[in-house]
Amino acid sequence: MDQHTFASFDPSSLSGRDLHGKLLGGIAPRPIAFASTVDADGQPNLAPFSYFNVFSAQPPVVIFSPARRMKDNTTKHTLENVLAVPEVVINLVDYAMVHQCSLASADFARGVSEFAKAGLTPLASETIQPMRVAESPVQLECKVLRVDSLGEAGGAGQLVVCQIQRLHFRSDVLNENGQPDPHALDLVGRCGGNAYVRASGDALFEVPKPLVAPGIGVDSLPIEVQRSQVLTGNDLAQLGALLHVPDETEVNDFKLLELSELFMEHEGDGVALEHAIHTFAAECIERNQVEDALKAVLTFNLG
Repeated sequence: MDQHTFASFDPSSLSGRDLHGKLLGGIAPRPIAFASTVDADGQPNLAPFSYFNVFSAQPPVVIFSPARRMKDNTTKHTLENVLAVPEVVINLVDYAMVHQCSLASADFARGVSEFAKAGLTPLASETIQPMRVAESPVQLECKVLRVDSLGEAGGAGQLVVCQIQRLHFRSDVLNENGQPDPHALDLVGRCGGNAYVRASGDALFEVPKPLVAPGIGVDSLPIEVQRSQVLTGNDLAQLGALLHVPDETEVNDFKLLELSELFMEHEGDGVALEHAIHTFAAECIERNQVEDALKAVLTFNLG
């Protein structure tokens, strides 16, 4: 594993703005809750929040946080609205509407419609008063269960705990099994500063879950493999996720069929041979041939 140095900070020693920047830049990407609310007079408000996620399926609960403003410690219209009318639509944000979402985040005066300012289409909800965003691929109609204040200082979170009453998915984002397709969703997330991330295309990759049984573990690999100068931590974890260690016959057969040229090329130079075998194993892992990679690294230890 590569050795790194670390810059460490005591949160209480940082200015609020500095801490805010480090948290939002370091904890990323974050999904965006594009929250539609109404005030006591029924006037709409629409604003994005990246302090947001889903926390329960039974019951279906999401939480977002319209934190107190850092610059002047004022509260946001969204927070004031859910305290007056405890309902909200959480609209998810895709790439096609990310600039409209950003525009809606401006501090417009109370009573100004962010739907109109951002050129977004209000769509009637089925169970609550606030309108949905028609352009959003996923819309969650929610009742607000409670609001938990984490403090009164600028930047303090105000957790809006919501129970989903109705889920709306645009039909083209669901796969044949009725589940959301991440490529079709094309959602965006927030990082630090002005940075966003687009969760689709080449940005998406799969990591199989070790649900069948625990793997052999990295600690079951030979120590020389664990300390490899070629294989990364991710490579080692993929080897450790395999369910069994190949026996000596399997390893020797693989050596004869796949690695004989490497052994002949580096005969008498153990360091070069180990590097070559680990490089071969890394290439196998890149091709998703993880079992072959494990057989390869074990050949060196069997001689």
